[in-house]
Amino acid sequence: MAEDIRAALLAAAVPHVAFDGWSDAAFAAAARDAGIDPGLAQAICPRGAVDLALAYHDAGDAAMVARLAAADLSDLRFRDRIATAVRFRLEGADREVVRRGTALFALPQHVAEGAKAIWGTADAIWVALADRSDDINYYSKRAILAGVYGATLLYWLGDASPGQAATWQFLDRRIENVMQFEKLKAAANANPLVKAFLAGPGSVLSRIRAPVSRVQDHLPGSLK
Repeated sequence: MAEDIRAALLAAAVPHVAFDGWSDAAFAAAARDAGIDPGLAQAICPRGAVDLALAYHDAGDAAMVARLAAADLSDLRFRDRIATAVRFRLEGADREVVRRGTALFALPQHVAEGAKAIWGTADAIWVALADRSDDINYYSKRAILAGVYGATLLYWLGDASPGQAATWQFLDRRIENVMQFEKLKAAANANPLVKAFLAGPGSVLSRIRAPVSRVQDHLPGSLK
């Protein structure tokens, strides 16, 4: 019931967001257009438009995951599967609505929510691509991909090239940078000094574990 009401509010809000942003005005207009009592709308979304903006982001993640599940990625290199996932995510979004969301989550009081949303997108991509990391790599992979996605998102918002070709080229360059970093990390891990550190003071890193429940909580992990 609550999810249905939230979905109706979101669908009604999107046409207003391009003009009013994720604002109280857009939220009130959404309740009115959807025929939902304002009090009920506020009960479903206590923070009003902020909750709807997060719902829009989550819906975009869900659509990306569904598209990935339906696509045949078996012939792609893993780096290209990641690029495809990011591309699917952006292609499924309304640029002006996302632009308004970026402005909302740039506000100091909402920065943490915005960062968590980007982390959630990175997590959704890794889970969809069957990542099985359960140690510190769980966090490093998501942190790196969140950076790639966030940078590509900002580039995409200002990209006027046909078919956003410049954005996809930018994305490829960012992923190439990550691949170079992974090569450096592998070389460092093979260094005897690094191995000695990991066996001594750095051994705490090997005790870091992924969250017990990836569905309910993306950020906290466990230290065993």
